Amino acid sequence: MKLAMIGFGQAGGKIVDRFLDYDDRTNSGIVRAAIAVNTAKADLIGLTNIPQENRVLIGQARVKGHGVGADNELGAEVAEEDIDEVQNAIDAIPTHEVDAFLVVSGMGGGSGSGGAPVLAKHLKRIYTIPVYGLGVLPGTDEGGIYTLNAARSFQTFVREVDNLLVFDNDSWRQTGESVEGGYDQINEEIVRRFGILFGAGEVGDGQEVAESVVDSSEIINTLAGGGVSTVGYASEEVELNTGGGLLSRFTGGSGGSTDGLDAANTTNRITSLVRKAALGRLTLPCEIDGAERALLVLSGPTEYLNRKGIERGRKWLEEETGSMEVRGGDFPRNEPEVSAAILLSGVTNVPRIKRLQQVAIEAQDNMQDIQAESQQNLESLVGDDEDELEPLF
Repeated sequence: MKLAMIGFGQAGGKIVDRFLDYDDRTNSGIVRAAIAVNTAKADLIGLTNIPQENRVLIGQARVKGHGVGADNELGAEVAEEDIDEVQNAIDAIPTHEVDAFLVVSGMGGGSGSGGAPVLAKHLKRIYTIPVYGLGVLPGTDEGGIYTLNAARSFQTFVREVDNLLVFDNDSWRQTGESVEGGYDQINEEIVRRFGILFGAGEVGDGQEVAESVVDSSEIINTLAGGGVSTVGYASEEVELNTGGGLLSRFTGGSGGSTDGLDAANTTNRITSLVRKAALGRLTLPCEIDGAERALLVLSGPTEYLNRKGIERGRKWLEEETGSMEVRGGDFPRNEPEVSAAILLSGVTNVPRIKRLQQVAIEAQDNMQDIQAESQQNLESLVGDDEDELEPLF
């Protein structure tokens, strides 16, 4: 799948920057074009892979390159005012070669949280290709203002895109981790999961073609219908033995043998891997029953991608989700692991989002109370009796 990626705000820019690095390392060719948009000049300077001419600084008249300070209403206003500057960068993208736009942003801050939904709405008005969002939720320990921003951004973003893929920082931050180290690891996790998903079906010179190809239309059809999506992922190593044959913990066989016993074992292990991907850590934790559509991608060396295992995994997904729209296929890759990536689209049983909305409403009420109390305290401090000093003007 060929994507035009636009990273809005600090988190969005860093993730798109990391996607370019992933593309380079894996030669996957997912990112057809990459743009970073921000109100803070320092954030744009800190990027390493996005070309200089594709880094767009907006809001200079309002915030002079210093960012919007976690004010996502201001972020939305600035994006609307300077949308033409963003469009100038998008005009250089050969959109006839692109399958979809992916607008990436953190939903807790100011620039991306406010600006990404504005950009998505603009793109959908102009282009006929799908516009997807990739939104990152802040951790619950990051503070009330970020939770409130995320809740409002989520509510707006999901309405403006063809589908919103969500990654929840809360499920991935590890205790004792430095903030920078934590986000680096999270960004790598985001890129790996979505990279395998969007990279499926791309065949380079000398690569083997999948038995059951997953191409961009399969992904587009799975994401059709809108709503919220989450991605599950699991992998197991495949070892190379010194004799040149493949020796795998995955098959339990030896020397790459493909006799009946190994084939049966491989089928069972693929099914197990599919379960682990669906029931393990999803990018957005949720109950998988009730997902409207699903897509299963098995990747790894061809020897270990047997059709029966994929079909059984797909059937299990149908039963667990209750969906009749479960697509599946394989993605041969010459890498020492077999992995399962599962896209669950149209998920509705998401406790994290319900909690986010509740906490945001409480934060909003608290902020209003604090503002009212602050005004009273100020009046009490300055004094309001008849003997008060006269102001200068």
